[in-house]
Amino acid sequence: MAQHLSGPARLDGQVALITGGAGGMGRAIANAFQQAGATVIATDRAEHEDIGKGIRYKQYDVTSRASTDKVIDGVIAEHGKVDILVLCAGIIARTPLGDSTDDEWASIMNVNVMGVVNPARKLFPLMCKAGYGKILAAGSIAAKNGGVASGPAYVSSKAAVHGMMRWVAKAGAPHGVYANILAPGPVETAMWANVTGGTQAPAANATVPLGRYGNAEDIAQAALFLCSPASNWITGTSLDISGGMWMD
Repeated sequence: MAQHLSGPARLDGQVALITGGAGGMGRAIANAFQQAGATVIATDRAEHEDIGKGIRYKQYDVTSRASTDKVIDGVIAEHGKVDILVLCAGIIARTPLGDSTDDEWASIMNVNVMGVVNPARKLFPLMCKAGYGKILAAGSIAAKNGGVASGPAYVSSKAAVHGMMRWVAKAGAPHGVYANILAPGPVETAMWANVTGGTQAPAANATVPLGRYGNAEDIAQAALFLCSPASNWITGTSLDISGGMWMD
């Protein structure tokens, strides 16, 4: 059994691949990892994105197995390995159940669930063989409380991600492969703006015990902890980053 003791929250010498890297949370995570010493490859749907100084970028459709093979094979050919996989690609919908369509459900599940499955099933066996790896998926408080302002398709997709990552954690533990989940509450990014539809969100001090909504840096620092040696005795955990909106 591969065993790794905890150490500093540094990523020197490690290679990190991040999906959804052009979004608010993905971009902040990419920059935090780069500053912590990692070689960072950020990916997203656009052909070109400037994520930050020293961060490489690749176009990647996470719903496609062919694109998954191309991107990950290319990263391994160039860098020899992937130590860290962060899964931030995602979309949201607010449609109530009775008004939701098959197309909406298919789209949400394709991006939010298969967009986690595709890169994870490609890299998980390789990480097990290497005896080390950290996989971190962006879940949501919605998977626990039924949603803050999102619809049932989104809630269901995030619940699926939480469940899958616990399976990965259990299967990967004997091989030194960790899997954890971020469960953010409302974070002030473009996705949250889409949820609120451009209208004024409810005052944070009325809904969030710590008195404010989250920002991308809150998520990035939690991700750094869970992907660094600082968390080498933590796996299968869903980390609530919600200002106290959800308390286990």
